[in-house]
Order: sequence, then C-alpha cells, then structure tokens
Amino acid sequence: MSRELSGQIDGSNNHIMTLNLPSPASPFNIGTRGSPLALAQAHETRARLMAAFDLPESAFEICIIKVTGDAIQDRPLKEIGGKGLFTREIEEALLDGSIDIAVHSMKDMPVEQPGGLLLNTYLPREDVRDAFVSLSAKGLGDLAEGATVGTSSLRRCAQLLARRPDLKIVEFRGNVQTRLKKLADGVAEATFLAMAGLNRLGMMDVPRRAVMPEDMLPAVAQGAIGIERRGDDTRAAEMLEAIHDGPTGQRLAAERAFLAHLDGSCETPIGGLADLDGGSLRLRGEILRTDGTEVFNDDMTGDIADGAEMGRAMAAKLLAQAGPEFF
Repeated sequence: MSRELSGQIDGSNNHIMTLNLPSPASPFNIGTRGSPLALAQAHETRARLMAAFDLPESAFEICIIKVTGDAIQDRPLKEIGGKGLFTREIEEALLDGSIDIAVHSMKDMPVEQPGGLLLNTYLPREDVRDAFVSLSAKGLGDLAEGATVGTSSLRRCAQLLARRPDLKIVEFRGNVQTRLKKLADGVAEATFLAMAGLNRLGMMDVPRRAVMPEDMLPAVAQGAIGIERRGDDTRAAEMLEAIHDGPTGQRLAAERAFLAHLDGSCETPIGGLADLDGGSLRLRGEILRTDGTEVFNDDMTGDIADGAEMGRAMAAKLLAQAGPEFF
C-alpha cells in the first residue's frame, strides 16, 4: 500500500476488510468531464484509490459526462449564465446513481452543492499560480502597448486591465492545444493558463512563465481537485477518507468561505489564496470591477482553525469598502 498516494490510512487493513470494495465485476464509477485535464484528474483519483486499497485498475470505470460549459464553445461563459456550467450534469448523474463519485476542478465548483451531495475530499494541491503563455513575449511587461491578450476568465481580464488598461482583451476558450494554435495564428499575442493544468498534463514544453500571486492572485481553489459523493454513501465516504489531503482542505475552507460570502462564481472577478505556515493560515483576497477600474484587496493571518471565519470576515470587509452595487 502506497502511503505517498493514499494519505492517512490505518496501519492495519481491518477497516478495509469491512468495506464492500469494488471489483472488475462491479466497478466503482468515477464521473468526470471529457477534457484531457479532467481525465488526468480522474486518473489521479483512480490511482490513489487503487494504491490505498490495493485494487486493480479494472475495479474502476471512468465515466465521461458532457457538461454545458464544454458543449457550448462559441459564446463567452458569462453569456451562458448560471452557476454550475461545468458540474450540473455530473451532479445529476451522481444523484441518480449512474456514478459513485465525481471528480472536479475545485475552481469550477459552486460554493453550494445540491441536496444529498457532499464535497469534502481534496487531493494534494498543485501549483496555484497562473501561467503567462506567449510565443514571443517573456512576461506581461514585455507586451507592446495595445497588445492583444486572449482569456475567457473575467478575473484574469479584470486583473490585466487593472495593471495594463492599454491591452485589448479577446475571448479565448478551448483546450491548451486550441489556445496555442490561436497564438500561432496571431489571434492574440499572449494568454493565461493554470500552472496546475499544464503540470498535470505534463506539458513542460508550453512556453510559459509562472505569475507570482503577488502580481496576479489566482482563482479561489485553483490547483485543487475535489471529489464529490452522495451524502448517504458510506462506502464512498470511507474510501475517500483514505485519500483526503487535510492541508488542502484547510486552505480551501478559508478560500471557499470567502467566495461564498461574496456569492461569487466563475462569472465574478474574484481572487483568493490561503497558505499554511505551521499553525497559522494566511488569507489573501481580492475583488475587482470587470473593467479593472477598481480593485479592493485584503491580507489576513490567523489560526488555521479560524480559516472559514477569516474568509467570511474578509469578504464582509471588502464588500463594505466596495459598496452594495460593486458587482
């Protein structure tokens, strides 16, 4: 049994013997989107469960579910509207029993889950930073005045315009390969991706430069994988407990409390990041107007156990500064 993959597991296998573990004849169904990155995350989840319970790959089935956010590629996400663009159909499959668990990019997850579902398992977090990607420029400062940057993220758009109001922002959706082709075709001179996604896909050859959080605060929960289950599924609960990463959960508790109090989603320009240092948690948060003309931010440090309360307090403080009509 691999402790590196499985996380905190009982030294004996006694509790494992009480579980009705999946088998090739009755596999454990893992729901996911069908993008290369989503599949990489589902495969990582499967590998950790295999290692934790000494199960063969055939004891699991990866179930690809098409979601609204992937099905509609010709319009900006803000025009499609609503929360859960990348999760709704997967959660419906979870509720009707078609799948046993759902694997999500946590930055896509609404702060509230449908009744009957729980999201309380997280894998070890990857690099949280954004990546500046360009075939010609080394960084944001190297872009000429009036240069075109492609992004579909309202957060990145607002952050860019706050720093470089001269830039022209164009809509940029699609997978990594699609975006690189757009750069090669001259649609834009640069774009931004998540370092976590590039790392998980092993795409070390993509011309990128990591952007420090001090320069561009990442999306809430960026770089984290979350695993959702039915609330009454005790087998899934015990299996997922074996691969849960506690420090990631502590960081996300603060970040997602911050997001929840702002009533935020992927349609809102919000950045947030929690870091741990011993028994302390540092939380940084930021809200922006979509055109980058106003930015409000804060930085707090406190006990890890108070992370969620810190998130709510920071959100309330920023909302009070920005005013009720800010968003």
